[in-house]
Amino acid sequence: MAETQSSVRDVIPETGGNFHLDENVIAELPAGSSVIEASSYGTSAWTRTARISVQLSEGPVKHYFLKCATEDKGKYMMEGEFRAMSEIYKLMPSLVPQPYAWGKFSHSPPETYFFLLEFLELSNSLVDPTAFCARIAELHLTSRSPTGMFGFPITTYHGPNAQNVEWDSNWCFYFRRLLQQFFDREVDKNGIWPEYEQTFKQLVSHVVPQILEPLQSEGRQLKPSLIHGDLWEENTGTNLLSGEPVVFDSSAMYAHNEFELGMWRREIVRFGKTYIRQYLRNCPPSEPMDQWDDRNRLYSIKYNLAHSIALPGTKGVVRILILNDMRYLVNRYPPLTGDKIKTNFLEAVQDHHVVMKDYQLSTDIELKT
Repeated sequence: MAETQSSVRDVIPETGGNFHLDENVIAELPAGSSVIEASSYGTSAWTRTARISVQLSEGPVKHYFLKCATEDKGKYMMEGEFRAMSEIYKLMPSLVPQPYAWGKFSHSPPETYFFLLEFLELSNSLVDPTAFCARIAELHLTSRSPTGMFGFPITTYHGPNAQNVEWDSNWCFYFRRLLQQFFDREVDKNGIWPEYEQTFKQLVSHVVPQILEPLQSEGRQLKPSLIHGDLWEENTGTNLLSGEPVVFDSSAMYAHNEFELGMWRREIVRFGKTYIRQYLRNCPPSEPMDQWDDRNRLYSIKYNLAHSIALPGTKGVVRILILNDMRYLVNRYPPLTGDKIKTNFLEAVQDHHVVMKDYQLSTDIELKT
């Protein structure tokens, strides 16, 4: 990814620098408008970003936000984020900056791709938990998967990492596949570790089915909800004009809504228990409710894997956190025996149907550490 970021510097200079705006970006601006300035703005680990100031033909100056990345990965990242943000915007337009377009620069060796969206003035303070969690719960509760399944129409990226979001009606199978994808990538990136890998094998073979299959067993139905997918304080803010919470940098998919909260369990994320409790007041846990904390711990492993892949310099600490969570769950969920054993995972996760379920409000949830 360092090569991609370095090459984008040839297109957008360092922070504060002005640059000539590509004609394909200009073509996406309102007809009759003129560009006043295009300059680097903010920081991004995987892309280059800029603010564009435009004089409209009739009306005031309008500002736009531009993200760029290069080569094939950049193409899929920009398209994926455009589609992810558009999906949220269609449902809750005040929750995200308006996405306008994505495309390719006309002249830019190497090939450069862009995502153009609304520029908003945001507070850098932590979002208010009451308003923010109510809005996130609303997104989860009111969204509807276009296929009735878990997944997304095109590949989305969690940071620099593509996500396997192929549609599937069974959440246990879908999550297991996604977790396996990120674990394999993490080991490729950071090296083998026999104990780590053996514990993961136990996790996916024995633990994941015992935690996630009950969500769609015994007549229970699990609704696929639109989630942001990378929801922490650095991807949120408060709109200084409206006072409403805003989210951005989405890696969306239709998933179990609780998957979103796996990020909030991580120690470096400042949302934490206060935000989780506030969220659960608006959107109570799925049944079986007594497995809520185990599901949250399991979901957090995917986010920690993504962190270890994206920032390998932190692998020493993050891998220990992942291993400890896996050990806890493996000890809590030993292999089933006798008639309860699942001899074929694929057989165990087929023939489920995903529909909406109404939950009763419950806020008395224990958040274990």
